[in-house]
Amino acid sequence: MNDNLWYRDAVFYEIAVKSFHDSNNDGIGDFNGLTMKLEYLKNLGIDAIWLLPFYKSPLRDDGYDISDYYSILPEYGTMEDFKNFISKAHSYSIRVIADLVINHISDQNQWFIDARSDKNSKKRDWFIWNDTPDKFKDARIIFIDTENSNWAYEAGTKQYYFHRFYSQQPDLNYDNPEVREEMKNVIRYWLNLGLDGFRADAVPYLFKREGTSCENLPETHEYFKEIRKMMDIEFPGTILLAEANQWPTEAKKYFGNGDEFHMAFNFPLMPRIFISLAKRSNRSIIDIINQISDIPDDCDWCIFLRNHDELTLEMVTDEERDIMYNEYAKLPKMRLNMGIRRRLAPLVDNDRSTIELLNALIFSLPGTPILYYGDELGMGDNIYLGDRNGVRTPMQWSYDRNAGFSKVDAEQLYAPVITNPNYHYESVNVESELRISSSLLNWMKKIIGVRKDYKELLGRGAIEFINNKNQRVLAYIRKYENQRMLCLFNLSRRPTYVELDLSNYKGLKPIEAFTKAPFPRIGDLNYFITIPPRGFFWFNLIIPETDDSMDFEGEDNY
Repeated sequence: MNDNLWYRDAVFYEIAVKSFHDSNNDGIGDFNGLTMKLEYLKNLGIDAIWLLPFYKSPLRDDGYDISDYYSILPEYGTMEDFKNFISKAHSYSIRVIADLVINHISDQNQWFIDARSDKNSKKRDWFIWNDTPDKFKDARIIFIDTENSNWAYEAGTKQYYFHRFYSQQPDLNYDNPEVREEMKNVIRYWLNLGLDGFRADAVPYLFKREGTSCENLPETHEYFKEIRKMMDIEFPGTILLAEANQWPTEAKKYFGNGDEFHMAFNFPLMPRIFISLAKRSNRSIIDIINQISDIPDDCDWCIFLRNHDELTLEMVTDEERDIMYNEYAKLPKMRLNMGIRRRLAPLVDNDRSTIELLNALIFSLPGTPILYYGDELGMGDNIYLGDRNGVRTPMQWSYDRNAGFSKVDAEQLYAPVITNPNYHYESVNVESELRISSSLLNWMKKIIGVRKDYKELLGRGAIEFINNKNQRVLAYIRKYENQRMLCLFNLSRRPTYVELDLSNYKGLKPIEAFTKAPFPRIGDLNYFITIPPRGFFWFNLIIPETDDSMDFEGEDNY
C-alpha cells in the first residue's frame, strides 16, 4: 500500500459510522460494527472508505458540528475501536479517509465557549465578531430554508458572530495564525493514527474579505497549499479531497498547480448527468467535461451520483434547475435548500436500466468513482424524516428485524429502516441480493470488477468524444498508452441506433467488456450499432488475432 497515486485507480465508498452496523445493540452503528463488515466491502471491490464525521459532537448537524476534534463520539466506540478498524481495513488493502470539517465548529466546542465568555478571552479572536450584522453582505446564505442571516447574536458579550452554515456552527477565523496551526495539528493527530487522508468539508469559505462573496479567496488556496505541503512531507501517500461546490472555473482552481488538493468532487458534472437524462441529450455532459478536463497531472476528479447531502443545484442555470425539479423532485418534500434530498434509486423511479446506465457512466468517465452506502443495493429513502436524514437510514443487511442492522427494539434505532413497499428491507438487502445472480448488488460487483481490469484506462486515461448526429447517444473513446475503450450510452427511454466515424481505429476489433463477446472489426465505413433503452456498451478495442468468421464457432445458435 505504498503507491502514492493509489487514489487514481481506487473505488471509494462513503459511510456514516452510525448507519452501517450496530455491534453492541444500542440502535446506533459503531466502529466495531463497521469492522465486522469490512469483508463485505472487500468482496464488493471497494479500495477506499470515506467516513463521515465521527468526532465528539452534539449532533445538531449530524456530526458536522464538532465539539472536540481530538476525540470520538462515545456512541461510536473508543479510540481503540477506531485504531482496530483502521488496522483491519489496511489488512484488507482498504484505505480510509475521513471528513475534515475545517470551516466551522460546534458552539459547544470549548474554544467557542471560552471565546463567547469574555471579549478579552484568548480564544476570542479564533472567531469572527462584529457589533452589527452588516459586514460581509455579499456572502450568500447557503441554508436558505433555515437561516436568514450569516450572523448570530451572542447576548453575553453583545456582539454578533459569523456563521456560514447553521447558527450553532460559528466559523473559525483563519486570519488568526493560531487557528491555522491548530488545524494542522488536528490533521497530524489523525494521520498519525493511521488515516490515509481527508475529505475537506466546505473548502471555499475559510477566509472572509469585505466586498467579496467570501468564497474562493486567494488566501484560502494558499492555506490549503500549506496543508498539502505539510502532508506530502510528513505523511507521504496521504490525500486531500476537496468539497468545493463551485462553477467549473473556480472548482478547477482547488487543484492548484498540482500542489493543492489531490482530488475534488466533480460538482460541475454531477447534476448535468441527470440533466442529460431528462433532456435525452448528450450536450450537457460533453460541454461540462470539455470545461473541466484540463487539470494538473496526478490530480483527479471524484465522480459521484449521490451522497449524504441533497443533490445540490446551486451551480446550474435557472432553466436547468427547473428541469431537475420537474423531472426528479415533483413533491415539495423532496426538495431542500436549493437541491433534491433523494437517494439514487427513488430519484430515477427505481428503474434498473437507468441505475445501471448512471453507474456505467461514473465508472467510465475520467476520474475516481465514489459510491454512497446502500446505493449498490438500490436502497430507498424517507422524505418524511427531517433535514437530510431521509437518505441516512440504516444499512439493509438482511430481512431480519431492523434489516439486520441492530437487534434492539425498532423504537430504539437512531432512524427507522425503510419499509416502503418498493424498497422494503425484507427484499432490498445484502443477504437477499447475494442469492440472486441478476440482483443489482451482484451487477455492481461485476462492473467494479470489470473496471478493475481496465483501471488505468478508465481512471487515468484521456477522453475523446465522438461526434454523431444522434444526440441521444453519448459516445467517447477512453485512451491510456496503447489501450482503447469505446463507450456508448443511450440517454433516452427508446431504442436507438448510432453511426460512428471510427476511421482512426480502422482494423481494431471491439470486444464487449462485460461478456467478452466479439463484434465486427472496424473498417472503412461508419460503424453502425443499435442500443436498447437506457442501454450502454463498453467495447475494448483490440488488434484482432483471428478472422471475424471464427467469432461464433463453437457457440450455440438459436
